[in-house]
Amino acid sequence: MKKNEKAKDLIAPCGMNCRICKFYYREKNPCQSCRELQRKAPETRFHCIVRECKILKERKWRYCSDKCENYPCKRLKALDKRYSTKYHMSMLENLNYINDEGIDAFLKKEEKKWTCPKCGGVVTCHGGICLDCGFQKFSN
Repeated sequence: MKKNEKAKDLIAPCGMNCRICKFYYREKNPCQSCRELQRKAPETRFHCIVRECKILKERKWRYCSDKCENYPCKRLKALDKRYSTKYHMSMLENLNYINDEGIDAFLKKEEKKWTCPKCGGVVTCHGGICLDCGFQKFSN
């Protein structure tokens, strides 16, 4: 699988970029993303109210924003509010950017935003800390 194809699979239906989630990198029970449907994954992922949406469960669309007449639903708005406030990222902004500019442009933007300026490692949205060198990108 090409690097860009794997990166596309790390964008969850809700707009979360799993590549910047600290749970994707943890050693014990790492989350493999919502696109990976193995039962070995943490239980929280299988009970995610957004991922379990009837439309997404039927796998009709790739993202919540794809042709859904309820977009953005109250569940997604609540999740977005929490992440916008606490974690310096917005699922709704991500989905709107993907719709307007395309997934490849979104991945390039995300790469720039979440790459550590000090060492080139990945900065997670949870804490804004580089996983490689500990650089703190955001002050909370």
